[in-house]
Amino acid sequence: MPQLEAWEQVFVSDEAFPTSTHGQVGCVACHGGVPGATDMEEAHNGLAVDPDPATTCAECHDETTETHAGSLHATLAGYSSILAERSGSEELSPGLSEAYGNHCASCHASCGQCHVSRPTSAGGGLLAGHTFKETPPMNLTCTGCHGSRVENEYKGKNEMEGGGTYPADVHYNPGGMACFACHTGDDMHGVGPEQEHRYDGEQDPACTDCHPGLEGGNQQHTSRHLESVSCQVCHSVAYKNCYSCHVQKSDEGAPFFQTDESQMLFYIGKNAEQTDSRPWEWVPVRHVPVTPESFSFYGDNLLPNFDARPTWSYATPHNIQLSTPQNSSCDSCHDNAEIFLTEDKIDPAELEANREIVVNEIP
Repeated sequence: MPQLEAWEQVFVSDEAFPTSTHGQVGCVACHGGVPGATDMEEAHNGLAVDPDPATTCAECHDETTETHAGSLHATLAGYSSILAERSGSEELSPGLSEAYGNHCASCHASCGQCHVSRPTSAGGGLLAGHTFKETPPMNLTCTGCHGSRVENEYKGKNEMEGGGTYPADVHYNPGGMACFACHTGDDMHGVGPEQEHRYDGEQDPACTDCHPGLEGGNQQHTSRHLESVSCQVCHSVAYKNCYSCHVQKSDEGAPFFQTDESQMLFYIGKNAEQTDSRPWEWVPVRHVPVTPESFSFYGDNLLPNFDARPTWSYATPHNIQLSTPQNSSCDSCHDNAEIFLTEDKIDPAELEANREIVVNEIP
C-alpha cells in the first residue's frame, strides 16, 4: 500500500473541501470542538479525530449508519465469536478481553475510515485532502486492511518457489474489476440482522450471480460436481496459509504479534459447516494462524476449548483461474492425494480439531 508523507495524512485542501457538501457543513458539526473559541486549546476541547457515526454520519445517512452498526466491519463478530468458542465461554476471560482489545479491536472500520481516511489499522491519514469518497479507493482502504492475503492473491503478488508469481485473479487481470464490483456498499454496510461471521447467511456475492447456467456444455459442470464441490475447488490455485500467530506487548507496552513463516498451498477438505447456501461436500481449506498458546502472553490456558474449531478452515481464495492444475483432467483431481487434506499433512497436535475437515478416503 502506498505510504503517505506525514503532512499528506492530515492536509485539508483549501480549495476543494470548503466548497464540497461536507465542507459546507463545517468542521465542528462532525469533529466537535468549541466554535468561536479565542485560543487553540479551547477550540479543540472535546475534539473527535474519528467522530462517532451514530451522532455525525447518522444526521444525513441514518439508514446506512443503522445497518452498519451490525456489520462485521463495525462489530468484528467473527473474531469474538471464534475466540469465545475456543475458550468455551460466551464471555471472554479478562486475559482474552485484554488481548482482544489490544490486537483485534483496532481492525474495526468506521464510516470515516473508509470514505475520508484510511483505517487506523492501515496507518490512518486522509485519502485526498479530506475529500469524501463515495466509493473508497481500493488500494488505500480495502487492501489497506486485507492486503497480506486478499490483495496478494487478487493482484498476483504471491511468489512461487523457484521464481515468478502466481497469476492474478482473472477478475483483476484481465478483468480489471475492483473490490466493489463484487462487494457492494450494501455488503459493506450490513443489510440485516447482525452477522456472526463472514460466511453467515446467503452467499453474497455468489459466482452464479454473474455465471448462471453452468451446466451447459462443460463436462466438468455436471450437476453432481456443482452440487458437491464449491467453484473454488476447481478454479483456485495455491494461496497463503499462516501458522502460529503469537500476540504480545513490547517493553514499552506497544501491542505486536509474531507469526511463523507462511506457506503457499492448495488443499481440498470436507465442508464441516454445510448449509443450504453452502451445501458442498468439498471446499478449499486454509490454515488459520492460531495455536493453543497464541494468547499465552496474557495468561495460561486461555483457549481450553481449542479443539472446538478446526485450524484448517473453509476458504474462498481471491485467485480465480479458468484453467488450473486440478481441473486440467479428471485424474488431476480424482484419486490425487496431493491436493486433499489428509492426516499426514496436519500437525498431530491439531488432528482432533480437524476431524470433520480431514479427508480419510480420496474421491
